Amino acid sequence: MNEKVKKSWERVLHPETLKTNIITASVFSMAFEMLKSSIIEKIEGFFTNGFDENGMTLSPEYKEKVLSLNKSPLYASLKWLQGMDAIDEKDFKKFKYINRCRNTLVHEMLTFASSGVDFDIAEVFRDMVGLLRKIEIWWFENFEMAIDPEAYPEDLDMEQVIPGPVLSLQMLIDVALGPEEEACKYYDHFVANAD
Repeated sequence: MNEKVKKSWERVLHPETLKTNIITASVFSMAFEMLKSSIIEKIEGFFTNGFDENGMTLSPEYKEKVLSLNKSPLYASLKWLQGMDAIDEKDFKKFKYINRCRNTLVHEMLTFASSGVDFDIAEVFRDMVGLLRKIEIWWFENFEMAIDPEAYPEDLDMEQVIPGPVLSLQMLIDVALGPEEEACKYYDHFVANAD
């Protein structure tokens, strides 16, 4: 048997490797969806006029100022964030790369399981967390803090602020993909403080 084919089958059939690869691809997909939701839903919330029986109603400005930027609501939202200086061109390109990696993992799962991918998954996870953090901090500084500045100390160190979606994403990654001790740390803390 060809050595490359043999190694590929060994990788696919090894139970621990296969489980790890499936979990990695699943967590990556979930993380991407969290980032995507944060990008789209915060802007929709900003342009909400109110609610009706179908949920929130978006103002005509949303269509004019956001959706007109790209046929994809996701990329239109990224363009809007870029126009607001929440992200820059480098971040926009980084997101496109993250999206390409996500598509590779989700749509080419068997290839990933048998021969791996041409990118560093841990690095792309870090990029996802970093981009999510940058966007969430921008919303926090420019809207939440701006609405009620007295609620926050004047010397608030933004490096110490951990937005909820970032914490959730980091916990998901640590629990599912981190070392056993790291994963158990969250569980043990929760159980000890659940009452």
